[in-house]
Amino acid sequence: MTRLTVWHDGNCPLCQKEIALMRRLDRRGNIQFIDASSEAADCPLDRRKLLGRFHAREGDRMYDGAAAFAAMWRAIPVLRPLGEIARFPAVLKGLEFLYGHFLKARPVLQRIVRKIER
Repeated sequence: MTRLTVWHDGNCPLCQKEIALMRRLDRRGNIQFIDASSEAADCPLDRRKLLGRFHAREGDRMYDGAAAFAAMWRAIPVLRPLGEIARFPAVLKGLEFLYGHFLKARPVLQRIVRKIER
């Protein structure tokens, strides 16, 4: 299996929680997690673009949005079935639809999580 690289927003409390969970589940170390909000981060795309949507790279293939999540799931054995199901175009299209709605709600959700964590 080719090692997967995932870029995430380390300043986002939702992303922090999700990536912490993915790190725990990635017991084989198949994923390199990069905080795209860090100035020292190696970013293959514009930093704002990486921070605006979830991105992952497997070999020479770059994924974004729901496809990036599916690639990450496939790299983690316990989540691999979800990632394989997401290979079906109709499933991926549905996941992308949901992800688009999440992105619209993300600023509000971030504020809520930050208030809870205070």
